[in-house]
Formats: sequence, structure tokens, C-alpha cells
Amino acid sequence: QVALKKMPLRRRSKKELVVNEIQIMKENRHPNIVNYIDSYLVNEDLWLVMEYVDGGTLTSVLVRVLMEEGMIAAISKE
Repeated sequence: QVALKKMPLRRRSKKELVVNEIQIMKENRHPNIVNYIDSYLVNEDLWLVMEYVDGGTLTSVLVRVLMEEGMIAAISKE
């Protein structure tokens, strides 16, 4: 199982940021980070293939779960 992330590449500045992000993800692997597998250009969208993590995206978790600053700091440290 993998996760796909579709990213529109309509703006040039966004393209440069995405290329930088992919380069960083390719070079860094860690058991506590969702790892990059591959990417594909489909029309004007970039599809990122990443490890699948059960529970949804980090954004969806942060929206549903209210965390105090101390919890955020502990998670960020890990």
C-alpha cells in the first residue's frame, strides 16, 4: 500500500519549491517520517508516491485533535 499526493504545478514558483521538497525527501529516510517512494508528472499535476500511514494526513489529525503546546513540542522533538 502507498499514498498518493496530487500537487498542481501551474505556477513556476511552486514548481521550484516542489522540486526542492522532492530532493530533500529523496536524500533523507527515517523510520519516524513518511518516506518518499517516487513521483510522476501527469498533465500539469505532480503525483508523489509516499509510504502509506494509517490515520490520515497530518493536517487532518491536527484539525481534529486539540493539542497543547507541550504536546506539540514533544511530538516535534521526536
